[in-house]
Amino acid sequence: MTALGLCACTGAIADEGYPHEDEPIGSVRQVYDGQLYPDIQVNTFRNIDRLFPTRSVSPGAKPYPLPVGKDTLENFHFVSRNKQYDLYDFLSLNRVSGILVVKDGETRFEKYLLGNSAQTRWMSMSVVKSITATLVGMAIRDGYIGGLDDLITDYLPRLKDSAYTGVSVRNLLQMASGVAWNETYTDPSSDRRAMLEAQIAQQPGGILNLMAGLATAARPGARWNYSTGETQVVGALVAAATGKHVADYLAEKIWMPFGMESSANWWLESPDGLEIGGSGLSATLRDYARFGLFMLNDGVIDGKPTLPDGWIAEATTPKVIAGEPVEYGYMWWPLDRGAYAAIGIFGQFIYVNPSENLVVAMWSAQPKPVGTDVIDEYDFFNAVADALK
Repeated sequence: MTALGLCACTGAIADEGYPHEDEPIGSVRQVYDGQLYPDIQVNTFRNIDRLFPTRSVSPGAKPYPLPVGKDTLENFHFVSRNKQYDLYDFLSLNRVSGILVVKDGETRFEKYLLGNSAQTRWMSMSVVKSITATLVGMAIRDGYIGGLDDLITDYLPRLKDSAYTGVSVRNLLQMASGVAWNETYTDPSSDRRAMLEAQIAQQPGGILNLMAGLATAARPGARWNYSTGETQVVGALVAAATGKHVADYLAEKIWMPFGMESSANWWLESPDGLEIGGSGLSATLRDYARFGLFMLNDGVIDGKPTLPDGWIAEATTPKVIAGEPVEYGYMWWPLDRGAYAAIGIFGQFIYVNPSENLVVAMWSAQPKPVGTDVIDEYDFFNAVADALK
């Protein structure tokens, strides 16, 4: 398992004919430490399926159309952090590796950088948290989960008599379980890195065992605390409730019926084991954009709703937790102008702006997990919306 964390290498798991399959890559520890040279970092981000066993997410038979619009996005200027920039500045300074802008159902800008192409699969990191949480809504509509007030332990008995006792599905989706968690990516002693080490160990149930051993920091619903561990529990909930692999349920409910054009793949905690609910989905830029369009379409596929009534509005708006406003929904980030986004470290985004009928899917390869974006992405997205009015 040297590819999991010990050296830069060329792993053995790659699709036949994938254009990047022979590139040298780094280790998963180097990824989270932010200790990869720029060229190796890019190679690694588009080959993350070589770091762990994966499960495939099957595409649809007929791709959802992304017609090219007549009015394409041209260069524009905007202000961010008291400095003026243009489109070229943003793409260069934020190390954007791919961006696709869809306005009114038409592609208005599609650009691949740093050696990527339309065939490239790129890591999602925490973007997949929003996808996993959306599957919970589907499982509720399908009758696999009774509702948001169901207790997690009713579906995951492994968590009985743990800090998750009394935690509801709603608490979990809001990251308000009250379970103690340190998310610091670059701290080897953090809970996030302990989860990574459990993933590297590739032992069935290892991450859920880690979660079961955590302490209680607050009563359920009394405190918001961002936790990638919570999304592993969400993935385990989806698998336990549906009796299906999470990747298979994603394929059945979204990837195939909505019309994703390429297969994706998803990290597993062990060979043929549970998907990593909070990271490790790897897909093409166009299919990330299509997921944004699925959300923009209110989760309706071929005229049929796939989510409970009002789910997307509820999932993507701020919440109040123990009397305190929190800019977080059900694992989606609410933004200004009624927009919302799925966000991953190193600069991965699916941005959805319903009032402007706008979706932006974007990849980046920023140097460190957080804090190295030169230009505020939210300022950029607002500027894109203004430029396309």
